[in-house]
Amino acid sequence: MAASMASQAAARGLRTATSKHILLDKVKCTWSSPRRWLNLQEYQSKKLMQESGVAVQRFYVADTASEALEAAKRLNAKEIVLKAQILAGGRGKGMFDSGLKGGVHLTKDPAVVGELANKMLGFNLTTKQTPKDGVKVKTVMVAEALDITRETYFAILMDRSCNGPVMVGSPQGGMDIEEVAASTPELIFKEVIDIFEGVRDDQALRMAANLGFKGPLQRQAADQIKRLYDLFLKVDATQVEVNPLGETPEGQVVCFDAKINFDDNAEFRQKAVFAMDDMTESDPTETEAAKWDLKYIGLDGNIACFVNGAGLAMATCDIIDLHGGKPANFLDLGGGVKERQVYEAFKLLTADPKVEAILVNIFGGIVNCAIIANGITKACRELELKVPLVVRLEGTNVHEAKRILSESGLPITAAEDLDDAAKKAVAAIKK
Repeated sequence: MAASMASQAAARGLRTATSKHILLDKVKCTWSSPRRWLNLQEYQSKKLMQESGVAVQRFYVADTASEALEAAKRLNAKEIVLKAQILAGGRGKGMFDSGLKGGVHLTKDPAVVGELANKMLGFNLTTKQTPKDGVKVKTVMVAEALDITRETYFAILMDRSCNGPVMVGSPQGGMDIEEVAASTPELIFKEVIDIFEGVRDDQALRMAANLGFKGPLQRQAADQIKRLYDLFLKVDATQVEVNPLGETPEGQVVCFDAKINFDDNAEFRQKAVFAMDDMTESDPTETEAAKWDLKYIGLDGNIACFVNGAGLAMATCDIIDLHGGKPANFLDLGGGVKERQVYEAFKLLTADPKVEAILVNIFGGIVNCAIIANGITKACRELELKVPLVVRLEGTNVHEAKRILSESGLPITAAEDLDDAAKKAVAAIKK
């Protein structure tokens, strides 16, 4: 079966479908990410770390060139780094539509910070990870630039095999931990954390030593490790990854960059953290879908896919591709379905001008097919559906669901199985 559409969806992250796991065989840990990515800007993550006593570079945030200049003067640092704040990676090699090259700049002259910020703020920055037209920069971070004598890697993450949090570290920082694990597994160190005891002093000191910190720096690094665990608990994180955890010529241990993943199920008690979620760079359709607990990823085709379950969505995308069609999206309805969700899903799908047909593929386990059928008929009538609709239902209460659809009098094409549904959907757009 063709895998191109599934690969395309996977490349987009599948961030709204189930959990993502990356198994490092050499490390024997499982990276676990939340159901939905909470996207924080770099300065927001640094602020959370700062509030927990973690050592980070001194920094200010500015949204005008004059504020950036004033921040640079207040820092009174030997060297200053100016960073455009967007959620995409590859900023340093990006290009602004103002003509400025690079979203990260170093300078020793505060006046230059103002000039650079003037060419960043309000302009689009394009990197390998942004849309073709780039992302508008609304904020810059003005930080003290520190020299790094040595880089190490440190992370705290949830490991299912250990039923709790685990510390993972390596003296080889500044590069992908997967590469280190594959090429030099002996440089990967792991410490299982007892959730009742927390990080013990001996564990923190041992990890610091394994990271290569010596003398007074070992105790300093151990202290940072314990503070990072405090942060991990405080914000209900599933991962706090620091790369690099660096050593400066002045004898400081500093967290130079951090990636924090959060448990989406803890949103009810982490309202202040989740309120920082920057949705301005998110796809508007994905944002609207999330309001109704729908998982949506836009693709480039013309056949809308409305399914329940990430695996079923990928299979549906692939089989449409196999029969010569192109999926327009990846929309996962999930489990606890209500008629209103079905209606809102159809609103999203029909609002996409690329959509020329809709394929509904539901396998009802915990999903009641009759609820889906009622939602479909309501949506078709109220939205005055203009594009062909192919429906394949299987599972719980399917006979009642098929009766509802057949007696609706609506132009709905029934399909016996997934292959049949894909064939009919592709045929519908070729008429």
